[in-house]
Amino acid sequence: MQIKSWHAILFLTTVSFALVLAEIPRADWFTTAALSLSAGVAAFALMGAAALLGGRWRFIEAMFGGLDRVYLAHKWLGVWALGFASFHLAFKAGMQGWDAASIMALPPFYARLVRQLSFVALMLIVMLALNRMIPYSTWRWWHKLSGPLLLIVILHWLSIKSAIALNDPAGIWLAIMAALGVTAAGYKLLLFPFLSNHAEYQVVGVSPGGAAVHLEFAPVKRAIPFTPGQFAFISMQQDGLREPHPFTIASGNDPDGHVHFVIRSLGDYTQKLIKETKIGMHAEIYAPWGRFKRPAAAKREIWIGGGVGISPFIAWLADRSATGFEKVTLFYLYSAGREFPPAHVLRELARERGAKFVPISTGAASPEFTERLKDVVRTTDAESVEIAFCGPKGLLKLVRVRMNDLGIPISNLTHEYFEFR
Repeated sequence: MQIKSWHAILFLTTVSFALVLAEIPRADWFTTAALSLSAGVAAFALMGAAALLGGRWRFIEAMFGGLDRVYLAHKWLGVWALGFASFHLAFKAGMQGWDAASIMALPPFYARLVRQLSFVALMLIVMLALNRMIPYSTWRWWHKLSGPLLLIVILHWLSIKSAIALNDPAGIWLAIMAALGVTAAGYKLLLFPFLSNHAEYQVVGVSPGGAAVHLEFAPVKRAIPFTPGQFAFISMQQDGLREPHPFTIASGNDPDGHVHFVIRSLGDYTQKLIKETKIGMHAEIYAPWGRFKRPAAAKREIWIGGGVGISPFIAWLADRSATGFEKVTLFYLYSAGREFPPAHVLRELARERGAKFVPISTGAASPEFTERLKDVVRTTDAESVEIAFCGPKGLLKLVRVRMNDLGIPISNLTHEYFEFR
């Protein structure tokens, strides 16, 4: 069973509230003071967990079923942490009769200052996670402050007078979450560039296509093995392009170790990447990430790629070790005049592998897509149809609606979240 965002939030919140309520008189459980203290502990635990997820550790990715799910959970942990912290800030987290003391004494002025700064720090982190208007280069460097800002929140916990002592179960819980968060944040900030799996590559092919580009990289020393459908972080060794950015790998495991990416201009970073990347440039590629795998032992497969979300399906088609393409129908949803690669190129690749190819330029809400999907499902049992999807989340919602209309179980849907921030 894979952990979902709500699983993590519910578990951390329940444990936090339960441990706090165990420390205070039962008569005070439903007071604003008790709820404020519990909310503060929950916010702290969620922040520590968010930092833990941000470390990009492999075992965390495995628990959540892919780095895309980890990023989604990371975002919602921060949102809920801000909500609990807001309640904690609004109401006093103590009552007369509670035995309150600080773990580390600070002068009153600095204790209050740290309290206020910890809330501002959390609010800043969440705003960075949700604001898509911030340029990627700026967002990335500000987001690096998440770890140091967590230290301010920890200092607030240690310096504020509270009914929770360090050796209480709730205090031990906070210490564990603080240690996990700081360790993960320190690893990501200081050690990840050296200890993570990465290799140096050189650009050997640049094929522009309007607002998109096909990049081919050759390993300088060693190649990184990967499973078709996974993605990598590319860090071009060029001023202005060094920020590692995630892109789906659009190639099978080539014998020569070359790796291909299809990149569309979707923001300031990708615009610059498409415009400035030249043959001969070098890059550090961090890979592999993601767990977007082809459905196993399916009687009928439908692949749906929206825009640049076609990339993992190109990799699946290009995988020479794979078989069973005769039961595959590939839907390519794109805007007319903006398709890349061109539909005829994908049609030829699908033909070579024995798969059916259906280009749709009118969108998933169009009757054309609905009718073509019906045609595929009509020839087999709907419950045996497995659908793999990669594309924008708005398109994903429409695909789910179509599946429901056709009687295809939602459990038969494999998808990768298209956007990380």
